[in-house]
Amino acid sequence: MPPFSSAVAHRPSPLRRRRTTSTPPRKWRSMEDVMRSSKYAVAEHDDYSRAVCKRCGSGDRDEELLLCDRCDGGFHMLCLRPIVVRIPIGSWYCPTCSDHRPIRRFSQRKIVDFFRIKKCNDSSPKCASPKPQDSRKRRKRSSMLVLHKKRRRLLPFIPTEDPTRRLEQMGSLASALTALRMEFSDQLTYMLGMASRSANQAEFENGGMQVLSKEDAETLEHCRAMYKRGEYPPLLVVFDSCEGFTVEADGPIKDMTLVTEYTGDVDYIINRENDDCDSMMTLLLAKDPSNSLVICPDKRGNIARFISGINNHTPEGRKKQNLKCVRYNVNGECQVLLVATRDIAKGERLYYDYNGYEYEYPTHHFV
Repeated sequence: MPPFSSAVAHRPSPLRRRRTTSTPPRKWRSMEDVMRSSKYAVAEHDDYSRAVCKRCGSGDRDEELLLCDRCDGGFHMLCLRPIVVRIPIGSWYCPTCSDHRPIRRFSQRKIVDFFRIKKCNDSSPKCASPKPQDSRKRRKRSSMLVLHKKRRRLLPFIPTEDPTRRLEQMGSLASALTALRMEFSDQLTYMLGMASRSANQAEFENGGMQVLSKEDAETLEHCRAMYKRGEYPPLLVVFDSCEGFTVEADGPIKDMTLVTEYTGDVDYIINRENDDCDSMMTLLLAKDPSNSLVICPDKRGNIARFISGINNHTPEGRKKQNLKCVRYNVNGECQVLLVATRDIAKGERLYYDYNGYEYEYPTHHFV
């Protein structure tokens, strides 16, 4: 018999093989999937003691030296652009290894869908927004002369009249939110597993919270109605190599103008003690610290997420401030408003003090 036939004769026939199980063959996960879902761990390495910053070439200030969890490259927190203020929790990747999405450009149709703009005719009563009352329509004062300190009222923002330019402004915000994998939200959101809406009660504030006046509440409702129609403040989100995403005025803004509300997910502050999000905002400071709330714009938010903070340790930094962050009691709930503190010119960047209520945020490295 030929050798080839002999070799075939000794090969086991598939018909004689007995299967012990009927389960399909196992599909192995790729190493990339395993590394993505694995828990963060710190591995000691002898060469880490000789790590240097790839930007400045120095190995000094090793307490500020971050090591990339993918390439092991070293970077000083202040050498990065934008700078890193706090040591990140968990895995950290350098600018080369991070998978930042390219900035998307949105068409007019996608902008309408992204911001969930309601389409309706201007003549429709549903589209009509309640305008703040004119002081001339108020009841006449009595003949008695009473001196009161004049209280400054909030002014509604004036949107850009050019619809094309308005779409560019909204597109810049949509691109920035998409780059950070965020959803747009023009109101506070209460998610499952976080604080409920019933926890946001202004009466829980330690020492009380100032109540938004009737006139200013009308201004707030007027601005909210403009949001729904796709009319937003004249603002642009731009990317700065040093500060990251930031906001600048695309038109003049008057003093005391209500620029925007601060929105995002509402959570208890005790749940965010180890969170390295750099944009958390105090919402409620309760007598019981376990009931204190913060706004977390890491998943959902609006343009307030990108407004920069000042360096409140230097006179030059404090001069940049042109907004103030104010917490109000609005219909029994806490709300955070950003209000202009002076006239803002077109092209001027917006800044406010991150440490308006507590002095815990490290701003001494801000530009």
